[in-house]
Amino acid sequence: MRKLGLLLSRCAAAWKSVRMASSGMARRAPLTNKVALVTASTDGIGFAIARRLAQDGAHVVISSRKQQNVDRAVATLKGEGLSVTGTVCHVGKAEDRERLVATAVKLHGGIDILVSNAAVNPFFGSLMDVTEEVWDKLWMDKEREESIKETIRIRRIGTPEDCAGIVSFMCSEDASYITGETVVVAGGIPSRL
Repeated sequence: MRKLGLLLSRCAAAWKSVRMASSGMARRAPLTNKVALVTASTDGIGFAIARRLAQDGAHVVISSRKQQNVDRAVATLKGEGLSVTGTVCHVGKAEDRERLVATAVKLHGGIDILVSNAAVNPFFGSLMDVTEEVWDKLWMDKEREESIKETIRIRRIGTPEDCAGIVSFMCSEDASYITGETVVVAGGIPSRL
């Protein structure tokens, strides 16, 4: 019985540590001095990823197709005391991608982390554009949202920050022994990847 009590005590302490780390209470800047380049990062999931990587210590280069979006996102994140720069980049254009990489290399000497939020396809354009549009239409219907919440095991709709945490973890040394895995951020909804 004493061994069981000791085991439960250790499990409770470990769980508390995990909860604190995932909520940011005990964050230790695991990406300090890393340079992260994040495409499509001025809004939504891309913006949340850029913010989280910067909060975790990375110097982040953000990008978007429109200068006004880049300026707004950079101002917001710098206002939070985060290390960010930005440039216009349409990932479907080779010259824009080259300029984005050159900007990161010029400012920071290299790139340690590349997070691409867009799949480039000459027929369909940016995957992110398609999913953002579908996402917006889906959540405008409150009845449908409530129905989906009933399906999701944790009974809430995901947020961009839910994706940002796992991206930061996968970019850190904490994930250095993980290879070839698919991580699904779906609130418990079964997936077929």
